[in-house]
Amino acid sequence: MTERTLELDPKETALVLIDLQHGIVGMRLAPYTGAEVVERAARLAERFRQAGAPVVLVRVAFSPDNGDMHRPPADSLPPLFERPADWSELVPQIGPREGDIVVTKRQWGAFHGTDLDLQLRRRGIRTVVLGGIATNFGVESTARAAFEHAYALVLVEDAMSSVSAEAHAFAVGTIFPRLGRVRSTDEVLAALPPID
Repeated sequence: MTERTLELDPKETALVLIDLQHGIVGMRLAPYTGAEVVERAARLAERFRQAGAPVVLVRVAFSPDNGDMHRPPADSLPPLFERPADWSELVPQIGPREGDIVVTKRQWGAFHGTDLDLQLRRRGIRTVVLGGIATNFGVESTARAAFEHAYALVLVEDAMSSVSAEAHAFAVGTIFPRLGRVRSTDEVLAALPPID
């Protein structure tokens, strides 16, 4: 049986939140709404900041002409559309706040083509706590890369959501337990040392 006890050292742990931005949190999501994910992620971010642990806010953005958007030959590419001006802006409940790290990506995963790994390693980070939208796209792609970069992972099940409850459940129940530890927001908050 898996050990449920979790202890996090703020000196070696970072919170990484994926795509909590205007153009994504308003989508139809399941099993949690965008508002529910944002509320839980905001609680996590505030507590990590209080503990002195890095908070990394990842957003996805593209040039106006979509020239930097990866569009390989695929059976089900999303349609191109004109994005509103605030599409890639982080929602205000999340930040950024002073000291936060903001990473802009141009694909699902937050490691490829960004300085995320450098930002984490230069700060001595060994454990990544991960949440955001969508569970089985940006979060899962980032989790797989973090695993391949030898980070310990904690995946916050109720601080992420997807386009369907089934897609979320598959990632959380099948993929994530092989990459790290799946925990709730409350379990992660309890794993940080008490504030003096």
